[in-house]
Amino acid sequence: MKAKNSDGKKVIIDVRRPEEFEKGHAKDSINIPFNEFPLRLEEIKKFKKPLVVVCGGGKRHVKAFEFLHENGVESEKGGSWKDVDKDA
Repeated sequence: MKAKNSDGKKVIIDVRRPEEFEKGHAKDSINIPFNEFPLRLEEIKKFKKPLVVVCGGGKRHVKAFEFLHENGVESEKGGSWKDVDKDA
């Protein structure tokens, strides 16, 4: 995963539950559980691009990506948070 903003950063949104996030997450990632996406859509739209959605390696990041796409928000599927390399 090498997508970056002009400032060299990407916004990683971890869509797992808070208790999962607390056990481990990518450096500087933001925890927005997938079930909160509808309520926090306007907040998500204000983040710098690119957005990368991650989870524990299952399907939630795909659902988050699809939700964002359906609502006009560009993002990338990042897979597992363990595979995201912020400094690549």
